[in-house]
Amino acid sequence: MARIAPLICLFISLFATIPGIGQTKLDSLLPVRGFCIAAPLPKQLDAFIQFINEELATRQVNTLILRVDYNYQFGSHPELRDSLALSKREVKKIVKACQKHNIRLIPQINLLGHQSWASKTGNLLRVYPDFDETPSVKMPEKYIWPNEDGLYCKSYCPLHPGVHAVVFDLVDEICDAFEADAFHAGLDEVFYIGHDKCPRCSGRDKAELFAGEVTEIRNHLALNNRKLWMWGDRLIDGKTTGIGMWEGSFNNTHRAIDLIPKDVMICDWHYERPDQTAVYFATKGLSVITCPWRKPGFAVTQTQDMVRFRKSVTPVMRERFQGMMQTVWSGAGPFLDEFYGKNAAAEAGANTPSNCFRAMFDEIGKLSTTP
Repeated sequence: MARIAPLICLFISLFATIPGIGQTKLDSLLPVRGFCIAAPLPKQLDAFIQFINEELATRQVNTLILRVDYNYQFGSHPELRDSLALSKREVKKIVKACQKHNIRLIPQINLLGHQSWASKTGNLLRVYPDFDETPSVKMPEKYIWPNEDGLYCKSYCPLHPGVHAVVFDLVDEICDAFEADAFHAGLDEVFYIGHDKCPRCSGRDKAELFAGEVTEIRNHLALNNRKLWMWGDRLIDGKTTGIGMWEGSFNNTHRAIDLIPKDVMICDWHYERPDQTAVYFATKGLSVITCPWRKPGFAVTQTQDMVRFRKSVTPVMRERFQGMMQTVWSGAGPFLDEFYGKNAAAEAGANTPSNCFRAMFDEIGKLSTTP
């Protein structure tokens, strides 16, 4: 009998690796197995497609979110293009690679917040400065945090009468180019909303303003049968939970969680602790995926938590715990250099996005071979 047990384990392991068998089990345990990164620059395209073929596909990644923003040669608003941007033909190469491996491709453009970074204004407010929620706040020559203006990133005014005509042109075009059935709108770290000097937003409830923008984007996407994905931090009470002003809200937008449509996918990111707020989103009726970044140990814990959540709740709740997504906050080029050991940051030690990626998907890989 002692000799038979190892043979049984070997058989189970081999059975799980048969094409389709392991994937079917993973689809049941973790429906979403995602990776999020900035879209590659044109010169990085071939290397990135190789990464899709050799690294994402072999790990059974089934969702790829590309932070495109203005790295696309928009035809609807060419004035908003980055100077070096992907062409439609180049995007189709990414689409083809993802379709080959049954990877769902979801583009992202930051909407509402993140319209600036450090001392640089983003393309939207640079070209259309009247969309700015806080035009009186000038961009500093040298950015520091904290600062007297409370400037982290600029926002566009969600009540400006012209803003959605422009951003929805971009959303529709990018979704068409990527042949996407979903769109990621960002919506994270929105510090400027309902500003007291905004002639349209001043005095309005910040939760209602935030929920209104989420709903506006969701409803527009629904016209073409597309789903909205977003980061979840503005829907968490940063004060009451102690999570803080980055992974949670200090300006009362968290109450929007009860005001937004329930078919929005929440990307719940936590990088310094494996906080279990996925349970909160699920109990509010929202589908959720957990998102690590650079700490491998936490990524493993978060993956184990997500599997446990799905196993330990009612069938109704189970379907709301959708899975895991590794996030990367550098460009595609620097990440690939780090991943392949060309430019690793020694001071970071084990806590790097590439190590986190490997650890999370190693843990996910064990799921398909565990009896």
